[in-house]
Amino acid sequence: MLSNLVNKFFKMEAAPGILLMLTTALALIFANTPLDYFYKMFLSTKMGISVGTFEITKPLLLWINDGLMAIFFFLIGLELKRELIEGELSDPKQVIMPAAAAVGGMAIPSLVYVFFNYDDPRALTGWAIPAATDIAFALGILAMLGSRVPVALKVFLVSLAIIDDIGAIVIIALFYTSDLSVQSLVISAVSLAILFVLNKKGVTNITPFILVGIVLWVSVLKSGVHATLAGVLMAFFIPLRAEDEDGASPAKRLEHDLHPTVAFLIIPLFAFANAGVDLRGISLDRLLHPVPLGIAMGLFVGKQVGVFTFAWVVIKAGFAKLPKGVTWAQLYGVSILCGVGFTMSLFIGALAFEQGGGNQNLFNDRLGILLGSLLSSVVGFLVLHKTLPKGNKQ
Repeated sequence: MLSNLVNKFFKMEAAPGILLMLTTALALIFANTPLDYFYKMFLSTKMGISVGTFEITKPLLLWINDGLMAIFFFLIGLELKRELIEGELSDPKQVIMPAAAAVGGMAIPSLVYVFFNYDDPRALTGWAIPAATDIAFALGILAMLGSRVPVALKVFLVSLAIIDDIGAIVIIALFYTSDLSVQSLVISAVSLAILFVLNKKGVTNITPFILVGIVLWVSVLKSGVHATLAGVLMAFFIPLRAEDEDGASPAKRLEHDLHPTVAFLIIPLFAFANAGVDLRGISLDRLLHPVPLGIAMGLFVGKQVGVFTFAWVVIKAGFAKLPKGVTWAQLYGVSILCGVGFTMSLFIGALAFEQGGGNQNLFNDRLGILLGSLLSSVVGFLVLHKTLPKGNKQ
C-alpha cells in the first residue's frame, strides 16, 4: 500500500516542486531549532579526493554546490540543446514572446535590486540574484492547478524558463568568476576539443564523454570559472541525432535517465543545504535591509512587471501573438509565478556573497529569496486559480 502511494507521488507532475518545498521546510526547521548544530556540522564535513599529489578537499556544502549542481547544469544543457535543435526554441516565431519576456524578467528585477543597493559596492555583487526563475518550483505550482491550465501556457513558461537559464549561465560565466588559471583553462580547452572530435566521429558510447567530462569539470573547477559551467559545455557535445546500438540518441537517453536523479535528489539536496536560514530573533529592520528587500521586491515586483510588460510590448507591436487559449489575465498570473527564483537565485547568491560579500549578506540574500519566492508562488497561484477556466477545459 505504502509503495503504491510512493510510486503515485513520484509520477505526479507536481512531485518535484512539492519535494522542493518539503526539503526547504526541513532546512528551515533544522536551522531554527537545537538541530542547527547537526545541520551545520553536516554541511561543514570535509570530503576529499586525492590521486598522487593531486587533491581536492572541500566541505560537503561545496561538493553539493560545485559537484552535484554540475550534473544539474549538465541536464539543463541537454534540454537546451534539444529545444534549440528540434524543440520549441527551434522555431524563431515561437521564441520571440518567451525570449522578450525572459529578457524583461532578468533586466527589471536586476534594476530593482540595484535601486535598493546602489550605494553599497559589496551588496551590488548580488545584482543578478532576482534575475532567475526556478522552473521546478514554478511548474510544480502550475501542476497543482491540474488540467485547467492551457497547454500553451505551460509551453510559454517552459520556454521562458529555458531562455532564462541561458541568461543565468551567461551571467555566471561573465560576472561570477575569480582569478583565472591559464594552465587549467588550457586543459579545459583541450578537453572541449576532444569532446568535439568524439561528437564529429559519431561516437555513441557515453563512457569516453564521461571520462573527458570529469577532466573538464576538474580543470574548470581549478580555473576560476565556476565548475558547474563544465556541465553545460559538456552537454552541447553529447550527440543528439546519432543513435547507439539500441537505436536511442545518447543525449535523449541521458536526459531521460538523469531527470529523476536531478529532480528528486540533487535539487532537493541543494535546497536543504542552502535554504537553512536562522529566523530566530529576526526584526523588521532586518527584513527592510536593502539586500533582502531588493531581492524580494526584484522577484515579486520586478519579475512580474518585466515578464508581462515585455511580452505585452512584442504582442502589441505585432512581433508575436498571444498563445491560443491563453488570456491576458492568465499570462499575468504566470508572470507573477516567474518570481519564484529559488534554486538558481540561491546558487547565484552563494557565488556573489561567499566570494566576497560577507556572511551577513549571504544570510540577507537567502531571506530575500525565501520572502520573494513565497509571495510570488502564493499570489501567482491565487491569480491563476481565479482566472483559469473552471472544470477540465484545455
